[in-house]
Amino acid sequence: MTLAAPPATTNRAFHYWQGEFIDDTEATVRLADLPALVERALAEPLPTETVLNACDTLSAALRDPASAVRERLHPQLADATGDTTEVGETLTELAAALARPALERKLRRELGGTGPARLTRPDARETVFEAWAPAGLLVHIAPGNAAAVAPLSVVEGLLTGNVNVLKTSSGDTLLAQHLLAELAAADPTGAIARRVVALRFPSGRREWLRLMCAPADVIAVWGGEDAVAGAAELAPPGCRLVEWGHKISFAYLTRVAWQDPATLEALAADVCRLDQQACSSPQVVYLDTEDSEEVFAFAESFAPVLAKATAAALDTAAASPSTDAAAAPQFLDTAAPPPADAAVPPVAGATIPPSLDAAEHAEITTTELLTRLEQHLGLTKVIAADDGTWRVLADTRPALTASPLHRSIWVKPLPAHDITATLRPMRRYLQTAAVGGSRGDIARHSRTLLTAGVLRVTPVGGMLDSYDGEPHDGVYALQRYSRRVSVQTDDTFHATACLDDLVAATPTPAPPTGDLLDKAGVQAQLATLAPEHAHLHFRSGGTTGTPALSVFTNHDYDTQMRAAAHGLLAAGFDPARDRAANLFYCGGMYGGFISFFSILERLNATQIPLAAGTDHAAVAEALITHHADTILGMPSYLWQLFNSQGEKLRAYGGIRKVFYGGEHFTAEQRRTLNDTFGVEVIRSASYGSTDLGPLGYQCTHARGAVHHVLTELHTLEILDPQEDRPVRAGQAGRLVFTSRTRSGQRLERYQIGDLGRAVQGICPCGSHVPRIELLGRHGDVLRIGTYFYNYRRFVETAQEQLGHRGELQLVLSTETTGEHLTVRLEGEYATDPQRARTAFLTAIPELGMAVTEEKLLTCTVEIVDGTALERTAGSGKLRTVVDLRTASA
Repeated sequence: MTLAAPPATTNRAFHYWQGEFIDDTEATVRLADLPALVERALAEPLPTETVLNACDTLSAALRDPASAVRERLHPQLADATGDTTEVGETLTELAAALARPALERKLRRELGGTGPARLTRPDARETVFEAWAPAGLLVHIAPGNAAAVAPLSVVEGLLTGNVNVLKTSSGDTLLAQHLLAELAAADPTGAIARRVVALRFPSGRREWLRLMCAPADVIAVWGGEDAVAGAAELAPPGCRLVEWGHKISFAYLTRVAWQDPATLEALAADVCRLDQQACSSPQVVYLDTEDSEEVFAFAESFAPVLAKATAAALDTAAASPSTDAAAAPQFLDTAAPPPADAAVPPVAGATIPPSLDAAEHAEITTTELLTRLEQHLGLTKVIAADDGTWRVLADTRPALTASPLHRSIWVKPLPAHDITATLRPMRRYLQTAAVGGSRGDIARHSRTLLTAGVLRVTPVGGMLDSYDGEPHDGVYALQRYSRRVSVQTDDTFHATACLDDLVAATPTPAPPTGDLLDKAGVQAQLATLAPEHAHLHFRSGGTTGTPALSVFTNHDYDTQMRAAAHGLLAAGFDPARDRAANLFYCGGMYGGFISFFSILERLNATQIPLAAGTDHAAVAEALITHHADTILGMPSYLWQLFNSQGEKLRAYGGIRKVFYGGEHFTAEQRRTLNDTFGVEVIRSASYGSTDLGPLGYQCTHARGAVHHVLTELHTLEILDPQEDRPVRAGQAGRLVFTSRTRSGQRLERYQIGDLGRAVQGICPCGSHVPRIELLGRHGDVLRIGTYFYNYRRFVETAQEQLGHRGELQLVLSTETTGEHLTVRLEGEYATDPQRARTAFLTAIPELGMAVTEEKLLTCTVEIVDGTALERTAGSGKLRTVVDLRTASA
């Protein structure tokens, strides 16, 4: 995708305001109107998917070495990092942090799903709706020593639907402003731009800070105690202050660990990564000992290991930019900076690298000088590189001490029994602890360290590693930027799964414009699918051909089952009262039974998991014994069950609801279930496919084959049956789906073989979710004797002309005299075969002409037992059309 270039800046335009760059004068005017801006912006919902799409588009551009986006950002990044060799690393980290899979995982971990703003029922037994709502105005006060903190913080604010006002330091480049402008340019709706303001000014400009913070609902501030205190003074009553203060991290080693060369190498690598600039970088190494001599001995043995790691790190940095994407989330962490004291003369004999600024130089020099002085008291020992690139500071006192950073590490004793007493007083500053030892040591010490106030425990060598959705400083940021809201309703909402659907349709992006995808294309994709995207394997029922494989990630499957569960609620299933028997087919990797087991589980429903068994008598007995009043299954199987166990089930009279999938009941079959067996509700449980999962659902007002489209999962196009163009409103066409929530296999513009038409207007149930009427499959239209016939016409003729209530199957074959059509009618409900043949030839004129006048084919009607009709092995579906012509040719 080619992104439109964001607006250009001028020499005095330091601020990005809702899609344009402005100067100080204009920013002053607009800040005065900030409360009104917030109200206008919040009146327009910001769909989470809009943010995910824009972030993923920008991520792809950042990964492309030839993209114009990288070229536009390069000057800002070079200035921000101070080293052009770091530009590639920063772009890689930003791309990783903005990728859709990473953000989706973050949303699932922190807010429970990828659609957290939708008012849905957390417990389907209750008509209580809950959602995560934006806090409102989120003010970000970013640090000056971590270039990407600011834009990534705003992304978190956008994921939670907030209006975001960002302050960056006057000493920063315009990296944050330009990156956010690129993000807004990736959103064709303009909704992101309307929720972003990014200003650059010094903290001394108190009036601007006051105008920013006065209407704030949340203030997120990075920095030390002074920065937090300054923000707290400006926070209005009721405003939530989210502190991302500086933290200290350390390693804790048992004897077996500190004597292990591999552990020492891993520890040295942690010290050298990012020059200890992350909060998760180790500043202290604690040894599980009380012996001062062991502390000094460890310092002596660790020093050459650190020297070797430092040399390797500096050589790598000089040779090429790093592409260590694992540290991307650590942009939201900054180690405690050195104080801005005046420079101190360097220690005699020591050399400080010229890349350090005056404050860093002063902090390192002061720390090393004082530590060397205490060597005379036997308290400390300093081992440092001649060129000043690293230093090990051994200290016999266990108190936690901040390091001056830049590969400076303290070594201290801390016996296990003193961990809590020593560290708990510093708990507000603690972040990461890397524990080295046996499995038992790690488990035991991890619990103790967490009790003392540590927020995260990692292996040695993995302190800076992170994972998508990891808590930050002990909390989930997205929850801190949101409100958990609820709406309580009465029982008139028992069939409503999402309140938002009664207000407006779910916003969906424009349909994709790429090539159409067929089943063969889907199967070809599987050959290149990564293992992490193929957790769950299903095979289709094989109704229209050879069973095909479909795969899902576990998260994708969960998302789809929850959406299908909402659809079953809308169809009239009541989890609080209904006792559901799951009678779908099971086994052979077929997903029918498993999927509906998952759906009922997510509805917290009472379930009797029988599956479709061949012993109909045993199934009927189980239904009666366990007081089932609701059954779910394939129409063909349920029809056989009611037929074979009619007397028993009529006497029971307890089946009130039937929810079906995969096929449809005919009008006569519905009438029989209503009149003979007392079934009150007969409705589709779900419309879907094995490849795509659930696609639609019926509501209590649905009639026939009309379904609402699951727009929270898919985008639907209806294309002309012959040409690849959209049909006019209300016309029938091919149904083409694009799945938008699959983190694994991406199915775009997939034509699944179904025909349908859009149903106009708002549904009588009140939902604004679009509707379609299913009109059968392409395979239902068959050609024989030069004419085309639709299977549905045979079914309608059998019902209307013959009063047939059973199943019907068409068999196409080739005989010596030409092509032959056999119409098979289920025997219990069939009339005389000759009368039936006459009815078909009369009601379907082209069939009568082809048989009687043109002699293009022959036609017979067979009366057969229902068990003799051909069905698919996997799903048990009736094969509506059996074409034997190829096999007999």
